[in-house]
Amino acid sequence: MCAERCTYGSGRRSASALLTPLATWQGFVYVAFVIDTFARRIVGWRASRTAHAGFVLDALEEALHERRPVRGGGLVHHSDRGVQYVAIKYTERLAEAGVEPSVGSVGDSYDNALAETINGLYKAEVIWRRGPWRNFEAVEFATLEWVDWFNHRRLLEPIGNIPPAEAEARYYAQRKEPAMAP
Repeated sequence: MCAERCTYGSGRRSASALLTPLATWQGFVYVAFVIDTFARRIVGWRASRTAHAGFVLDALEEALHERRPVRGGGLVHHSDRGVQYVAIKYTERLAEAGVEPSVGSVGDSYDNALAETINGLYKAEVIWRRGPWRNFEAVEFATLEWVDWFNHRRLLEPIGNIPPAEAEARYYAQRKEPAMAP
């Protein structure tokens, strides 16, 4: 899927979404991410004490506000088949925004490989390294710090060993430069 849809130049853009549960001393915390697949930038995220559809919808709203997709612009939103992502409210909001949903097959993490990769980095760089976690607030604050670091300072090999925000800025800077005459 990403080979045909993950470049801005092709006119098709995509986002991947993922929900991950985390254990704390006071119970579980759930963190949802929405990731721009071109630059690997996290464009929306939320943490919640319960795995309800509303909090993943909040992460989607943040991503929509950040990206302001053009209706009919070819934006594809890929996720797994988690109940939050196939909930009526969630799919209706995607339709309202003109975003095409794409849902992976059951039990196949390869269908959402980018989101799974970033989730693995999140767990390795924050959750497992700094845990065990006391409570929701500790996880939420650590996630806030990590998302900022990830987007602006984390070097990623697939995008040229630069941070996601820089990859995105370079792309838009190249689009604004006038073409050179031969």
